[in-house]
Amino acid sequence: MSVEHGLLDIVLEVLQALLPLVFFFIIFQFLYLKFPTSQLVKLLLGISMTALGMILFLYGVYNSFLPVGTEIGSFLGTMEHQWLMMPVGFFLGFLATYAEPAVRVLCYQIEKSSTGYIKSKLMLYTLSFSVAVFVTIAMAKLVYGFPFLYIIVPGYLLAIVLMWLSDKDFIAIAFDAGGVATGPMAVTFLMSMAVGVASSQEGRDPVIDGFGMIALIALAPIIFVMLLGVYMRYIGGKNNV
Repeated sequence: MSVEHGLLDIVLEVLQALLPLVFFFIIFQFLYLKFPTSQLVKLLLGISMTALGMILFLYGVYNSFLPVGTEIGSFLGTMEHQWLMMPVGFFLGFLATYAEPAVRVLCYQIEKSSTGYIKSKLMLYTLSFSVAVFVTIAMAKLVYGFPFLYIIVPGYLLAIVLMWLSDKDFIAIAFDAGGVATGPMAVTFLMSMAVGVASSQEGRDPVIDGFGMIALIALAPIIFVMLLGVYMRYIGGKNNV
């Protein structure tokens, strides 16, 4: 596919996504909202910048992150020492989450809403470490071939138990963090890497073994943030004595 044709496809894809929303807004503008012209100019500028950002982002994803992640996964899958995939997965999982813009926004909002009780840096490192651990587990699944259900079912059972033990301030944060951690960095890079590993290994099915990474990444912050809530609850209990 040529660069021009690829870019045109992405532009059409973004327009198909945004135009119904713009049309919906125009109807409400004429019937109910009736924003002044100055406000409309700002809104239209914002929508235009959003469209441009989506086009640039998707172009980068299709032409950079997805192929690079797949190639890295293919290389890792053909290494002689397969266990090296686990520390590499830990490192890449940490960096991908640490660089995730949505994670940083969430951490900032948590510190602001808790008036500094839950520090932004603490949440950022907790989320990054949690995803790194579960990417390592996902790599171990690819190396040793144990079933996905052996990870996901006990993981969510543990999350349910932690809901009863954790400080209540951390429970809703934990589940929101699970959704935020599965942002564009994780989906485009880590998932494609897992598919690349599964595709390059003999006896592995890319569909069966390559997918499931994002489910594990979504589960990781839920468990680790509530574990942090258990710790904070314990420390708070001691301080109150």
